[in-house]
Amino acid sequence: MHRKILILAALILMSATVLVVWNHLRPPRPGAPADRPPMPPAPSAPLLSVLAQPPDWSRLGRFHHALTRPEFETLLTSVFVTGGRWREFIEIHDDAVDVRHDDADPAAGMTRIPFASDGRRAVPVRGWRRARELPPFPPGRPLDGLRIAIDPGHLGGPWAMLEERWLQVGDGAPVCEGDMTMAVARHLKPMLEALGASVFLVRDGSDPATRHRPESLLPLAEASAGVAAPDEVIRKTAERLFYRTAEIRARADLVNQHIRPDLVLALHFNAEPWGDASAPQLVDRTHFHVLVNGAYTDDEFAMADQRLTMLEKLLSGTHEEESLLATRIAEGFAAFTGLPPYQYDPALRNVLPVRDHPYVWARNLLANRLYDCPVLFMEPYVMNSTVDYPRMAAGDYEGLREFNGRPMPSILREYATALAKAMEAAYAGIREPGG
Repeated sequence: MHRKILILAALILMSATVLVVWNHLRPPRPGAPADRPPMPPAPSAPLLSVLAQPPDWSRLGRFHHALTRPEFETLLTSVFVTGGRWREFIEIHDDAVDVRHDDADPAAGMTRIPFASDGRRAVPVRGWRRARELPPFPPGRPLDGLRIAIDPGHLGGPWAMLEERWLQVGDGAPVCEGDMTMAVARHLKPMLEALGASVFLVRDGSDPATRHRPESLLPLAEASAGVAAPDEVIRKTAERLFYRTAEIRARADLVNQHIRPDLVLALHFNAEPWGDASAPQLVDRTHFHVLVNGAYTDDEFAMADQRLTMLEKLLSGTHEEESLLATRIAEGFAAFTGLPPYQYDPALRNVLPVRDHPYVWARNLLANRLYDCPVLFMEPYVMNSTVDYPRMAAGDYEGLREFNGRPMPSILREYATALAKAMEAAYAGIREPGG
């Protein structure tokens, strides 16, 4: 029996050897190559932000000959990046810039953007208009013809506690940022319309724009946090994906595909770390600043979707318009409210000063990155301030009420009025008046 098994094994081995030799020596089939080259490896997927779509690099074709090399380099290094990793993706030549789609995979491709040169400069193709491109405005209507989207930050309502923009001091009224920004937006809209603008609210209540809910994002949250993460960590991750990512991406789709404004006013209230929202730590200061897009960190620049959007912002002239409007509007807003400027820690790597202006800073936020037009991200007042909290807790009201011995208007109406007056002065100073 043992002998039969050995003979059978030998026959199987001989058959396999003959088959291998035949496959190696047999002539090729008619029309087939004798030795096929190995298939190239499939290109790796680019590194993307959460819930982002793969970038369409052909969109950069709109910006050929839009900027000179010095203009491009200055904006890139002084406004849009805070580190040096951009050199892994961007190669600057005298006549063009080459943008790699993926630094780890040469097969992923590259896009070349020719620079402007003497006698050859193209106007960038964009879906919004600069203030100076608008026609002369009629008397008293410096916003005439301007399309403005007002984006009241956060959600408020039943979502306020979940999105962690809610606090309450003792038995005082709860303060919810999403509810306050919505109230400011409703006051601001008719003020801007009276100045000639067409105004659209990105939301008009606390209903989310996204179809996602925290429950639908649990699988993504688990993948992000790790399957070994505690349930509470996964739940909180899903909630943040809902209100910080999915909601803002849905609003961006609404703004870019339907409203298509010349400017977005993103309304927010600032805050400092307060700990427990039901027993928050209060600070004795208040301040104000405006954010524009910029200051991409090395990790952010490495993400293909963010790299593409940054280049679109840079090449389209978005920063020039944002910084022009932000500095003028910040000055008007500060003059009306008396708020001092906020000062960022100079050691931070995700923020840059703009035009050396005390009130204007560049940061890469999802909202000011995804909207395809200039965005002014307003950050006045401090929710957990001993100065501002009592006024916020008082809610909306007409006339004046006394705070610390001073008669004061509703902080919500003050915000709207200050911004409307600042917008009026800024555009009146930039545009040409009509007859």
